[in-house]
Amino acid sequence: MGVFVLLPLVLPLTAWPVARLAEGRLHPRTATRLLTAMAVVMAGCSTLCLALLMVVGTAQLPGNPLPDGWSDPEVRAAVPHDEVAGRAAIPALAAVAVLSGRTLRRHRRVTRLARRALTGLPGREVSVLPDSAPYAYALPDRIVVTTALLRGLTPGERRALFAHERAHLVARHHRHLLAVHLAARANPFLRPLRTAVVYTAERWADEAAARAVGDRRTVARAIGKAALLSRGTPAPTLAALAATGPVPRRVAALLGPAPVTRSWPATFTAAGLAVWGAAAGTLVSAMSSANSAVTLFLILSAATPL
Repeated sequence: MGVFVLLPLVLPLTAWPVARLAEGRLHPRTATRLLTAMAVVMAGCSTLCLALLMVVGTAQLPGNPLPDGWSDPEVRAAVPHDEVAGRAAIPALAAVAVLSGRTLRRHRRVTRLARRALTGLPGREVSVLPDSAPYAYALPDRIVVTTALLRGLTPGERRALFAHERAHLVARHHRHLLAVHLAARANPFLRPLRTAVVYTAERWADEAAARAVGDRRTVARAIGKAALLSRGTPAPTLAALAATGPVPRRVAALLGPAPVTRSWPATFTAAGLAVWGAAAGTLVSAMSSANSAVTLFLILSAATPL
């Protein structure tokens, strides 16, 4: 297998072109789902291969509890520079665990504190906080908005705000955001996918709000005002109308025609060929990552005494 066992750690680089193409060429709903799935698959494959590299590299350490067969020359030959890669995989896996755990803890802590702050307030789906700071965001089961932000919007813009946040709730965008944030923690090369999903999830909610309100310009004005007034969300894994990101691009998209609802652009167009080619390359990369992980796993299984 040689150096191919290291490919899952760098193959996520091939997902960068599809991230750029998907966020600008695909419908936001399709782009969000596609990029989230790619990020999760690639992060899982790279983490698994990193763990297997660590096992092979540390199998020769004295006093380790691993099977003796894992340090055989046949197993070591399957991993290039097994000692160096294996030793380096230990701090790398530790960093992945620490960063992922920190992200999960922050997400849960912010959600718990936000729900505690809403205790006693009327409304199950929408909670209005009497706060002088203007902000709005969507919890996994509730919309949170402050009186300060509502005062800065017209009635039509308020409808757009609630329609936008309601779209986040219906589509469970917090799951997509949390998944891509964890994937980026597992492999830094997946950060462009995280950035793209943050943008496409907001665009998905923008288009849902535009359909609900029936006026794309009103939604664009609401986004622009909220971005100027709001301080953002308490955690990057929570969705919001004025989420950090390219707000001017979102406004420009809303001032233009609605995106085509079909899943993919026409195949025999420049955009279609580019997106299909990038998606195919990323799919092959994910399959290669999984193949490397499974191959190394089978080698270790064969070397394990019964």
